[in-house]
Amino acid sequence: MTGTSGFVGGAVGRHLRARGHLVTGLSRRPPRAEAADRAIVHDLSRPLTETPRVDAVIHAAALSSPWGRPAAFEAANVEGTRHALALAARCGARFVLISSSSVLYAPGDQEDLAEGPAPDSPPVNDYARTKRAAEALTRAHPGPWTILRPRAVYGVGDTVLFPRIARAARLRLLPRFRRETPARGHLVSIDSLVRQVARAVETGAEGILHLVDPAPVGIEAFVTEALDRVGLPGPSVRVGVAGAMRSAAGLEALSRRTGWWEPPLTRFGVAVFTETKTFDDSRARALLGPPDIPSAVAVARFARWWQAGARLDDPAMGRVGEDP
Repeated sequence: MTGTSGFVGGAVGRHLRARGHLVTGLSRRPPRAEAADRAIVHDLSRPLTETPRVDAVIHAAALSSPWGRPAAFEAANVEGTRHALALAARCGARFVLISSSSVLYAPGDQEDLAEGPAPDSPPVNDYARTKRAAEALTRAHPGPWTILRPRAVYGVGDTVLFPRIARAARLRLLPRFRRETPARGHLVSIDSLVRQVARAVETGAEGILHLVDPAPVGIEAFVTEALDRVGLPGPSVRVGVAGAMRSAAGLEALSRRTGWWEPPLTRFGVAVFTETKTFDDSRARALLGPPDIPSAVAVARFARWWQAGARLDDPAMGRVGEDP
């Protein structure tokens, strides 16, 4: 299991161990609490010489960010996948890539996106570009492989999505975008995600599968409710989509010229709030069973954790993946 020091990899590792699997964690830093039985500290942008005995390589390690240096995404998401695949080949193990729904994104609304290969159209950012490359490497793998595409993972332990939203909310900079019809989209809770990853490993499911919550939600309404539950102000600054995109493009250009700091607003971030993205997960439902944790239940559990101080070791929060 790679990426066990991160949000998704750590949660998957803990869930697999709770189900009786022996987990070898591979990450740049020591694994999160109870995420692995054995740890290998290694940066997968470089080849791994050690060959642990494993039945499956679950590759969750990645640079997951809306902004960053292209070379950093290349090293983490492309070279990292290449070296994880080499490990799977040496072990004769199944390979499970935790990819991203962003590989399918194009400007504008997209509904019922199919569980198939990524298109040849221009990717929306370097994260999506390098995740497409990781998928291409995986599809060329001679051994058994599975590509799992979660969309906007949230929940207990989140260090990626909600902290960025919360930071903007505290500063009262969270935009409320003007759009005739509110944007809708699928998301996936970490509670649902870890269950589906475990099912994919245990059933031997192959191919490309979308991992999403049972139903899409209104994006702004979802964010507003989550913020309200943790006592933070919701979106307040009313802006037009075109103006926000221009501002984001300007901030990105400034960042490129002055050190690649993460802008408070990116075009990808604007698109997440303003473009409808829904996914056909029929193959995942057929092979893994339907997702069984509603978004409202997962948000309530996340809110309790966040209000308790967002401590990963809080026993009162139980295990991610258990019935909340």
